[in-house]
Amino acid sequence: MELLLLACGGAVVIGVVALWLISVYNGLVRARNAYKNAFAQIDVQLKRRHDLIPNLVETAKGYMKHERETLEAVISARSGAVNAQAKAAANPGDPNAMQQLSGAENMLTQTLGRLFALSEAYPDLKANQNMMQLSEELTSTENKVAFARQHFNDSVMRYNNRRESFPANLVAGMFGFGPAALFEIEDPGQREAPQVSF
Repeated sequence: MELLLLACGGAVVIGVVALWLISVYNGLVRARNAYKNAFAQIDVQLKRRHDLIPNLVETAKGYMKHERETLEAVISARSGAVNAQAKAAANPGDPNAMQQLSGAENMLTQTLGRLFALSEAYPDLKANQNMMQLSEELTSTENKVAFARQHFNDSVMRYNNRRESFPANLVAGMFGFGPAALFEIEDPGQREAPQVSF
């Protein structure tokens, strides 16, 4: 009889540990899926941003014939950002992919800033309705990227906190839940959308 009670008690302990393990594992999966979903929102806004840029360059090209270097720099930076975005979308939270994406987006923001600064010297371009509309859409998209980035970074922080907390860190280690990286802009001055004034 005592042996039967001991066996039942052991089974209950094993059952409780198994349920705890399942619960922690599922919590980690939910947290990882949350930050991946949050990155999907960034991905949508970055695609929109990248799609606006060729139209912006085409509009400016007719007015800025002597500024070919700046226009080519914008197109090159856009290409780099699109490639980095594809890598990050394939594995959101991957430290290398997120670092490349941050660098590429920083470069794109810088070249767009130069384009807008140069456009100030072209009154006809500043007055162009298409240029004004594209600039407004780009600024709006920049704001949406910033909000989506904040949501993603919050989701990554919750996941990393859960992954690193004891005793969940034991489960995370057993099942390969690695750290996720934030999507950061390195230069605080570039955290704001490019200023456009026409």
